[in-house]
Parts: sequence; C-alpha cells; structure tokens
Amino acid sequence: MPLAPVQIPVDLIRESIYSYLLRGMKITRPNQVWAMDITYVPVGNGHMYLVAIIDLYSRYIVAWSLSNTMTAKWCKECLDAAILTHGEPEILNTDQGSQFTSPVFTQYVGTYKNLKFSMDGKGRAIDNIFIERFWRSIKYEKIYLEPSEDGIELYGKIKDYMAFYNAERGHQSLGYKIPERVFKSAA
Repeated sequence: MPLAPVQIPVDLIRESIYSYLLRGMKITRPNQVWAMDITYVPVGNGHMYLVAIIDLYSRYIVAWSLSNTMTAKWCKECLDAAILTHGEPEILNTDQGSQFTSPVFTQYVGTYKNLKFSMDGKGRAIDNIFIERFWRSIKYEKIYLEPSEDGIELYGKIKDYMAFYNAERGHQSLGYKIPERVFKSAA
C-alpha cells in the first residue's frame, strides 16, 4: 500500500535571503523605501515584541504592532495594514530574521509585482539604521521612563508615543519638521 504524501508546513520550507538594495541609494520621496524591524520591549516581569515600519524619506511610522509572540504571520499582517493605508512602497528593507525570511512573509511580499525586497547583510544593523534609531528613541523617551505592568498599559503608551513621534516631534534630520507633515506633503 503506497504511503500518503507528506504535507510540509509552509513555515518549515527553506528560508529566502534577498540582496541589500540600498547601498549608495538617494532616497528622495515618500514610499520609495520602507524599513521594517522587530524589537523586544519590557513589560511587567517579561517582555513583548514590537514591529514597526518606517518610511525612510520622512521618518514617518507607517504601521506598527505589539504582540506577545513573534511570527511571520504577525509581520505580514503589519505590512498588509501599512500597504492598505499608505499604498505600496518601491522597496521594503528588513534584516535577515526568521520572520522576514520565512515563506509566509517572502511569498506575501512577492505578491506585489512592483515591490522590491531588500535585506540587510548578516550582522549589519547599520544597514537598517533608521529603524534602529527609532527603537532607541521610543525606548529612551517612553518605554524605559514609564515602565508598564501589562500589555494593555504598554500598548496605550506605545500608541501615545507613535502619535507624538509622527505628528508632533520634530526630527533633526528633517530640519525639525514633523514626520507626518513631510510624508503627507510630499506623497
């Protein structure tokens, strides 16, 4: 009697790595390049995960999400929300983390014919410096100053900070202009 074919879950299929496309590139407009990354954030006696997508031209956070698990599906959902709200970027840059190299995520990115996928070099955090700098800002300006006891409290503080960062906080690299104004005025 023949054996039934084995179904391999899509998350177990070989991961994909993409070339870094931003070296020497001039970023001149919104939605030209988005960067996406995940960081740990402390809460109570543990931590949660925060994913964010930043428009490199305006430093505007186009989407973010907080979770107690770190999955490719969660990252895909965050990117989907960003694209539904702001349109498709020309390039999406991430690191080589397993969530971003997973078929769940790479196949989703591949459904957008005009979207190029770029990945940092292995161990090169400097390649994604804009999102790394944002992590420093949110942690030192909000999360570490106002520790949260639970995920609901943390979510509220992050939501408040995102509104402040996007709509009120002048950004040095933008001549102290507001990211949201730069994003929307040039879009």
